[in-house]
Parts: sequence; structure tokens; C-alpha cells
Amino acid sequence: MKAKNRDQSLSDSRELDGSYDQLTGNPSTSQSKKTIKQRFLKLLPCCQPSAAPSVSQNSVEDDFELSTVCHRPESMDKLQEQTKFTKKELQVLYRGFKNECPSGVVNEENFKTIYSQFFPQGDSSMYAHFLFEAFDTDKNGSVSFEDFVFGLSIILRGTVNDRLNWAFNLYDLNKDGCITKEEMLDIMKSIYDMMGKYTYPTMQDDAPREHVESFFQKMDRNKDGVVTIDEFIESCKKDENIMQSMQLFDNVI
Repeated sequence: MKAKNRDQSLSDSRELDGSYDQLTGNPSTSQSKKTIKQRFLKLLPCCQPSAAPSVSQNSVEDDFELSTVCHRPESMDKLQEQTKFTKKELQVLYRGFKNECPSGVVNEENFKTIYSQFFPQGDSSMYAHFLFEAFDTDKNGSVSFEDFVFGLSIILRGTVNDRLNWAFNLYDLNKDGCITKEEMLDIMKSIYDMMGKYTYPTMQDDAPREHVESFFQKMDRNKDGVVTIDEFIESCKKDENIMQSMQLFDNVI
């Protein structure tokens, strides 16, 4: 019985990352095409593409995978139904995620470490913390592959309202349904810290606060000192620059 469960578990994992042929039951000999643009991949923790293992490697990697993976993602069909990714896209994403996170999940410290590799000129730890909180939707202290692709599906394939709701949730640090100046200042400071002090042109120390004031002048329609989700979405939709920046993600995958 254990052997049967072991084989089934291995089959599910191989199906997800594209190293298993559902029709023949044999390891796939073709490598997945790299459909994700390299520049965007660098900004996504746990999503760096890796070469597919050769047939000769599978027997060695099978035992290693079974001994290290403590969380197995849901079936590909279910993930395909729940996200806006194709089966091939999910395979590529899973292979990159598994390469960076062999255990199947990533905790906050590892998330920060991975993210910091792409911003060596600054301190990305606080922004990575906020980003981790946004991906960790069930608040269990870890991000699974499901958490990752659900968030990514919204960012890359969601409607305008879906994407703006996700961004609002990122900025609403205490999740009380509104963004305060203090919360926005924390976000802006983390972004400026991440970009580093040696930028051109040089950023002034009061730049984050000035950015926050500008944000609230534009977003806080009733001038009550907080920005609600309705104010945020309405203001963003009227801002041509924000709408254009959102379109940059349309063809990333």
C-alpha cells in the first residue's frame, strides 16, 4: 500500500513539473520551453527557470524529491481551473518554484533571502516582508506553490479590478479596509530602501513622505485622512500612467 501511494505521489509531482507523460507513464524527454521573460522572472522569488532533468537523472532525483518535499501542490487540473494559467505555464512555474524551494513551501526568511539577490544595491527586507504577507493569504507563515500561483494569476491575468484589489491589500498593512498615511509611508520607505541610496538622480531623505502626500492628494477624495478601496480603485482607473503600467504585465507569460 505504501509503495502504491509513493508511486502515485511521485506521478502527481512529475505531472505537475512536466517530467511525466500522462499517456505513456514514462519520463518526458522534451524540455519545457522557457515561456517566461527573464527580466520578470528576476523579480519573482522562487520562480527562476531551471533546465529539465534528463531521463538518466530521474531515478536519482525521484528519491531525493520524495525525501525532501513536505508539501505537494494540488493537481494540475485543479490549479488550471483556479488560475488563469495553462498547463504548460504551470509546469514551468512549478519547476522554477521547486528548484528554489525543494520543500514545497518558502518561509519569510527564505523569501527575503531570495528577493534580496535582485536588489543588492539596497535593503529589500521590509518590502519583501510586505510582499510575503500579500502572498501568504492563509497567514500560516509560509507561501506554498498554490499561494504563489494564485497571487501571480491575479497580478498577470486578473481584471483591472482584481489587480487593483491585490495592490490595495498589499498597501493596507493591518487589513482594516483602508490605507493610512502611516501605512503608505512604511511602504514608500521600504521601496526607497530597496532601490538603495546610490540612485540617479539622488533621492532626498524626505522623498518618501512627499510621495505619500502626493498619493493622498490624489486618492483621498473626501479628505478624511484615509484611502478606501473604492477611492483607490476609482483614482487608479483615472490615472493614465497607472493603467499603462498595469498593461506591462499582460504578456509576461
